[in-house]
Amino acid sequence: MTSLTLLINHSTTDSPVGTGGVDWISVDPNNDSFIFSTGSASGQGVSDGDTLPNETLLNRYAVQLSASAPVVVPKYFLAQASSSLLKECKLAGNQNKQYVFAAQFSGPTATEPMLEAWDNMNMSSALIDALGAGTPNSSWYQAITTNSGVPGANWVGVKLAGAGIANVLLMNDGAGALTAAGVLYFNFKIVIPAGYLTPNLATPTLAIVYTTN
Repeated sequence: MTSLTLLINHSTTDSPVGTGGVDWISVDPNNDSFIFSTGSASGQGVSDGDTLPNETLLNRYAVQLSASAPVVVPKYFLAQASSSLLKECKLAGNQNKQYVFAAQFSGPTATEPMLEAWDNMNMSSALIDALGAGTPNSSWYQAITTNSGVPGANWVGVKLAGAGIANVLLMNDGAGALTAAGVLYFNFKIVIPAGYLTPNLATPTLAIVYTTN
């Protein structure tokens, strides 16, 4: 059976998996999580290499909302359980970078892998504010494939919310199932709309969905 390993680029070098000197870190789906934040100065609690932050620190360095302009979340961290440290995905977000997140497949797939976003681990609803509150095209969560190159400055991706082709990311660029082992690349960002002024703690589930023969 084909297995999947999700990796993040923990370096500032925009180069693929397997490049010498580039720190690609595998994600443990059972224990790790992602933290999206405005971040702190180095060593102040929510920066690369800090110990996993408590709720007070997460609130202190939460993203500040705006009544007049959309807010792009600036910092994307892996909360790595094995080390109890934050590992920043340094090229993630609204950056014109190609090799940011990598989905590494050990063999072929029967269907095209898709990146989806849901309210919960059961993948049964997508109704929280961050996923559009029932209007998928209003989701704050955006992703774009970067298999063929950089996504462009201020890229606009697929707005993730539940199932349905319009709101999932076809990770092989719509070319269908993988015919052999390989790596698919994507970038991801969160854009909070202008005028959303309600403090919110969102904990959606991001899932890569595929089937095998």
